Amino acid sequence: MKEILNRLINHEILPKEDAKQVLVNIANGDYNTSQIAAFLTVYMMRSVTIEELEGFRDALLELCLSVDLSQYNPIDLCGTGGDGKDTFNISTLASFVTAGAGVKVTKHGNYGVSSKCGSSNVMEFLGVKFSNEADFLEKSIDEAGICVLHAPLFHPAMKNVAPIRRELAVKTFFNMLGPMVNPAFPKNQMVGVFNLELARMYGYLYQNTDKRFTVLHALDGYDEISLTGNTKTISNNSEGILKPEDFGVTAVQKSDIVGGDTIEESAQIFLDILQGRGSKSQNDVVCANAGVAIATVKNLSPRDGFEQAQDSLMSGRGLKALKKLQELSKN
Repeated sequence: MKEILNRLINHEILPKEDAKQVLVNIANGDYNTSQIAAFLTVYMMRSVTIEELEGFRDALLELCLSVDLSQYNPIDLCGTGGDGKDTFNISTLASFVTAGAGVKVTKHGNYGVSSKCGSSNVMEFLGVKFSNEADFLEKSIDEAGICVLHAPLFHPAMKNVAPIRRELAVKTFFNMLGPMVNPAFPKNQMVGVFNLELARMYGYLYQNTDKRFTVLHALDGYDEISLTGNTKTISNNSEGILKPEDFGVTAVQKSDIVGGDTIEESAQIFLDILQGRGSKSQNDVVCANAGVAIATVKNLSPRDGFEQAQDSLMSGRGLKALKKLQELSKN
């Protein structure tokens, strides 16, 4: 690691294979916590390159415990986090609404690191079981339309990094990697990122895969469609700008989409929205994100996807997906 750190301190860029090897070495316990923290810190001071990100991604995918759910043609809705906005759990809610619309979801998530309450915090509080057993996950996606893939259970290689990330409590390049390393290797992906540079890198890396994808970045900084303004989109064949009116709605205020201060408050907001007690702004934001996910899989317009998402939310089918997952978690 000393040699790697010296190269990075001298502003060198790691080739893809070297970047990959560093993560493999971290997984093998070859470095101490100070060395790992120093390595993470370098990438808070300068941007990660495409080659480095690709190397990190390849290492995690190679080391992960994979699960084959390809027969369901699922999508993952995942944000990088790290946007500092502390919204409610939009992509997780959108995942259940997407499942309620008949599109299967393999939701990759983790505890909050740079946010107050991550996807896994809410799921755990609501009694959703975390498992890497293929039978349970297949039963979940088959009967509930969604399964939850709690990242630490599938990426045991990263156990050496998790406590350091918690202690640093700021975004690291692992935020960038999360959406890329879903252990179900879904062929469909909607991913929100925290800046435009990363959106372009994701677009480039996904172009070289067989995924159907939509990369999102709200131009006022959110790692999802916030409806507080316009959103940059990059997909397989196009780039564009999505405006609130493209979904047939008006812009929302930032204060309309803030999350809870505690896990309990966040879970209550989550339930209120799924139970049809959300505000119009909350519902619109959830359905915009779910709508783009549905549109990505079904090759629809964002407006058509949005309408299917609204129907899923307002009919209670999104809530039904959650209840089914809770029920399966008890058995």
